Amino acid sequence: MEKINHVIASIKPLDERAMAEARRRQDSLTKPKGSLGQLESLSIQVAGIKRDPRSRIINKVIFTLTGDHGVMQEGVSAYPSEVTPQMVYNFLRGGAGINVLARHVGARVVVADLGVASVLVRHPALKDKKVAMGTKNMAKGPAMSQEEAMRSIEAGIELVEEELANGIDLLGTGDMGIGNTTSSSAITAAFTGADVATVTGRGTGLNDEGWERKVNVIKKALELNRPDRKDPIDVLSKVGGFEIGGIAGVILAGAKYRIPVVIDGFVSGAAALIATSLSPKVKPYLIASHRSAEPGHQIILVHLGLKPLLDLDLRLGEGTGAALGIFLVEASIRILNEMASFAEAGVSEKI
Repeated sequence: MEKINHVIASIKPLDERAMAEARRRQDSLTKPKGSLGQLESLSIQVAGIKRDPRSRIINKVIFTLTGDHGVMQEGVSAYPSEVTPQMVYNFLRGGAGINVLARHVGARVVVADLGVASVLVRHPALKDKKVAMGTKNMAKGPAMSQEEAMRSIEAGIELVEEELANGIDLLGTGDMGIGNTTSSSAITAAFTGADVATVTGRGTGLNDEGWERKVNVIKKALELNRPDRKDPIDVLSKVGGFEIGGIAGVILAGAKYRIPVVIDGFVSGAAALIATSLSPKVKPYLIASHRSAEPGHQIILVHLGLKPLLDLDLRLGEGTGAALGIFLVEASIRILNEMASFAEAGVSEKI
């Protein structure tokens, strides 16, 4: 916990001076004040995060973290666990949705194994941060030990720190793990107090019977494990996943190093609940890329006070929504830096 506590202690508030300066420039640009909506507020937020009213975005990185879930033994997904390692190889070959969208927005993808339940073939582009061979079945006991929970968060921190040498001006979060919407629903219910059925969606495409089984499994896991919402490590250890803990670590590290953190959908949102519970100072560093089709995600967004940039009925994960969000964040910075002011353009201002 020492490393996690050190990161938390290093997180500072946004720079109000940089934000005020960025706001003044936005208000001077050749447009009615506020007419570019969230693109304006995004650029001001980034100025405060980076302590620079005219920051530049060059290096964009999406961290796609992977892991398996023991709760799959309860039949909570329409896909088998074998899909997780298969998709890892797809990421490494560049053939997945996240690869396509990352190329489109000029971001590099960092793929990491936090807890895939099989031995993966070594690959130069695969980061090995495996905590264990998948979590245990949370319907029969804790998903992991508290030590494993802390290790997963530390692994996410390490991923960011290892990538700093290559440059990170903006980061996105992503996930892959069959069964992880079950854990995310449990985490959401634990932190927000919302009804399990309300926060539980169909994941990879469950039918009615499968959805009811999933809801009952989550209820059973929460009743059995009784996660303490005041203790995020307890929640993670009892009903979480290694990739979810890893994403929480990525979020914490992003805040420490003053990097804007564009979070993806439901699973990344569950990780954000853990990160912000560990340190509320993280919240101003978060940018919600989209509102997922998973019903629990909206509850997370409201709980965290985040306004999503997009609503496209996405529910793939991987960081696909984050990639689209990164595009909009960069667009907001370009507006701030490249659009002419009234004085520069010789355009008459509002009477």
